[in-house]
Amino acid sequence: MSWFSGLACGRCETPHDHHRVQRTCTACGGPLLAQYDFDRVAPTLDDVLARRPGQHRLFELSPLAGGIDAPTLGEGATPLVPVPRLGEALGLSRLLVKDEAQNPTASFKARGMAAAMARAKELGIEAVCLPSAGNAGGAAAAYGAMLGIEVHVYIPKSTPSPIVEETRALGAEVTLIDGTIADAGRELAPAAEEHGWFPLSTLREPYRIEGKKVMGFELLYDLGSLPEVIVYPTGGGTGLIGMYKAFDEMERLGWIDDRRPKMISVQTAGCAPIVRAFDRGLDHAPVWEAPQMTAAFGLRVPGALGDFLILRAVRDSGGAAVAIEEADLLDGQQLLAKRAGIQGSAEGGACVAAVRKLKDEGAIAEDDRVVVFNTGHALKYGG
Repeated sequence: MSWFSGLACGRCETPHDHHRVQRTCTACGGPLLAQYDFDRVAPTLDDVLARRPGQHRLFELSPLAGGIDAPTLGEGATPLVPVPRLGEALGLSRLLVKDEAQNPTASFKARGMAAAMARAKELGIEAVCLPSAGNAGGAAAAYGAMLGIEVHVYIPKSTPSPIVEETRALGAEVTLIDGTIADAGRELAPAAEEHGWFPLSTLREPYRIEGKKVMGFELLYDLGSLPEVIVYPTGGGTGLIGMYKAFDEMERLGWIDDRRPKMISVQTAGCAPIVRAFDRGLDHAPVWEAPQMTAAFGLRVPGALGDFLILRAVRDSGGAAVAIEEADLLDGQQLLAKRAGIQGSAEGGACVAAVRKLKDEGAIAEDDRVVVFNTGHALKYGG
């Protein structure tokens, strides 16, 4: 049985009824986060490890009523791969890659959509919509096809054609627009209002984060303890926020203490609102004007609703925010392929480049356990 007990705003903590369809906080507009009743007899880590691997393994801390048998396309339980040859090239002895490309639709977006779409089904939602840089739209289409939910996706014209074709093939209605994901959101808003589509935009509904947080639990499942450093590509930041939420939940279960991995937020030099805010000591990241084109299209996100939660996680963990030049992230992508055998996304390449930069600056030690997230497969990008 799930311990899901309610929703509360991540900014002002106003409670919201989890039995009803909810979007953002009705008091301040902040993102809503799922709350759980921890006044239960908690399963031990060994109890959970004895269960079937996958996204729904820790069903107590899932918002879904289906428990371990909630709807799935096989997302989760992605491999945590030791990469000694890549580590040697970067001067690290304990480097690992969490390969999220091995999820359905070949990206980490499957995790969030698995939770959000299944919860939408439970709440009786029949049609959803979202602006997407690409992979989230494809994942929403896949889970919409499985669950019988109508999906409408607005995607920038610059999105690689394999992702556009995938999204259409999975049954979603796709609208291509000029500009960035922010422009797609502005184009989508009046159509969503007119047709009554429920928006699945990043952190503008409460449940995508509950799917993404499972990545944090899986690090503990695989390692037995948390790594010293997590390097994560940050657009909307749902995964980084979700993992940090998972660490707090692990502590409440009694599985870990109050120590946290250093959270490293990685962006591109041509669109780095979180990095700029971090460097200036701000608690909010102003929108990045005129974001540049990049091969890491998932990072071309000029503003994030959860910016304050990203910055809080990075600072509280003693982490950092790093901006990577285009040539360096492409070099990182090639290094990931040639030294680890992982044909990863440009976003994964940006993380490899960030590790090199931080190691050179002395911010990462040679013997730190460092986990790099590869969030998608290169073939989805047309390469």
